[in-house]
Amino acid sequence: MTTRRKFIKKTSALGAGILVTPAISSTIFGNFESQKLNIGLIGVGERGNNHLSNLLLRKDVNVTAICDIDSSRVEEAKDKMTKAGKKAPKIFGSNDYDYRNLLELKEVDAVIIATPWLWHTRMAVDAMEAKIYAGVEVSAANTLEECWDLVNTHERTGTHMMILENVNYRRDVMAILNMVRQNVFGELVHFRCGYQHDLREVKFNNGKQPYGGGVEFGEKGYSEARWRTEHSVKRNADVYPTHGVGPIAVMADINRGNRFVSMTSSASKGIGLHNHIIKQAGQDHPNAKIKFKQGDVITSTIETANAETIIVTHDCNLPRPYSLGFRVQGANGLWEVDGNRIYIEGKSEPHRWDVADDWLKEYDHPLWKKYGEYAEGSGHGGMDFFVLNSFVESAKLNTAPPLDAYDAAAWSAITPLSEVSIENNGEPQNFPDFTRGLWMKRPPYNWIKETF
Repeated sequence: MTTRRKFIKKTSALGAGILVTPAISSTIFGNFESQKLNIGLIGVGERGNNHLSNLLLRKDVNVTAICDIDSSRVEEAKDKMTKAGKKAPKIFGSNDYDYRNLLELKEVDAVIIATPWLWHTRMAVDAMEAKIYAGVEVSAANTLEECWDLVNTHERTGTHMMILENVNYRRDVMAILNMVRQNVFGELVHFRCGYQHDLREVKFNNGKQPYGGGVEFGEKGYSEARWRTEHSVKRNADVYPTHGVGPIAVMADINRGNRFVSMTSSASKGIGLHNHIIKQAGQDHPNAKIKFKQGDVITSTIETANAETIIVTHDCNLPRPYSLGFRVQGANGLWEVDGNRIYIEGKSEPHRWDVADDWLKEYDHPLWKKYGEYAEGSGHGGMDFFVLNSFVESAKLNTAPPLDAYDAAAWSAITPLSEVSIENNGEPQNFPDFTRGLWMKRPPYNWIKETF
């Protein structure tokens, strides 16, 4: 593999073989163990640094280039690579668009984009235009125009992108997906999910540490507080839907035999962030005068083409324990993550919940059975290993990833559609069909296997 074009040409042919003859996929997979993928990292903050740590553990990857406009983050990444005995990467970050020079490198086959949200789509589009396989952190897009940019660029260039939604690989989620695929719950009817996570000390800090210690944000903040909080100031929307809706979309075969059709959204009052500032710094702090546009609890209800309903909740500005609020309900029973409980008619005691542990163990996903012990230290309970592994293996084969451009567009579209619905008193919003009708024919991805 001397150039990216030669690499893509070779892997395209083998990737096509995977789709046509899945029985020999393990053989092809084995052949690629010796073929190293050259990866560039665009963004090496908290999230990008975690990806770097996991990449450095792999023998089938070279990290050849790094881009970040924060020189301290670049130095931290370089030190980590030196300690791991790796060759020094090429460095970019002299300005906001220096990442485009990284994309011109022959020694970059794929990139992982872990930057502030407003840069995700434009960087992913530029990567696909450069024929570089793109992995994009969540959410992938902020507007409907950006959602279409991802799809249109993928279709025009033939280059793949993967939305790096790690919750799709959480152990309990994958066990429930296994149960769904084995029809344990029967015909699916209703889902609940969301992002319910107290982020007050992520959105505010003292400008010196990533979490808490003060109530600064924007130019005076550090890490995510420099950019994430501004979305709460200016947008009344579910700005972070994919952790919840991603796993549910896979279970419901969205874009692959089903699709999101319409959605209504509503928002509560927004007092949580203001109260946090007052409690931590008092009424006289300048940030106490800021009016946050985002409601504290945003609730969206999605209807699908197959007549399921999905309730998605965004709840990040008030004190609360963490939960993604999953509920998967079908004709034969349901699972609820809160309470760790399952009920299956005919197997559970009538009208009484089962503790979910035994069910989750019985239907543990093949990937977790094979790699679970290794994955545990990778971050977020192990799911970071699996999402990165899927990206690397898909990029090595240059084949369509499990979570593709159509998924990135459909899931991310919740943000702008919720914003419009809230602004118009809950008016229903129609989802664009990002597959242009092909959702009716696209087969579901084969999730129940032990490769990726």
